[in-house]
Amino acid sequence: MCRNIRVLHNFAPPATDDEIEAAALQYVRKVSGATRPSAANEEAFDEAVRAVTAATRTLLESLVTKAPARDREVEAAKARARAAERYGRPASAPS
Repeated sequence: MCRNIRVLHNFAPPATDDEIEAAALQYVRKVSGATRPSAANEEAFDEAVRAVTAATRTLLESLVTKAPARDREVEAAKARARAAERYGRPASAPS
């Protein structure tokens, strides 16, 4: 999976529309192999982002779980700690 696509399910508060669209954009970029489409492909690229955004929103609204919702700050701190261990840098909180 693309490292820029984050888990969006089971968070409190739920994923925002911007987060869902950002994940869809990353997915379409990865699949198409293009960060920015050419003028000839821009319409198809944008339509794919809209379709993936809608499908992702439908999926997230349909999923059920018995697990308690995860806290975004706790998960971000865990990710920073993993990155610090992986890259040998001190973990720091965002400004």
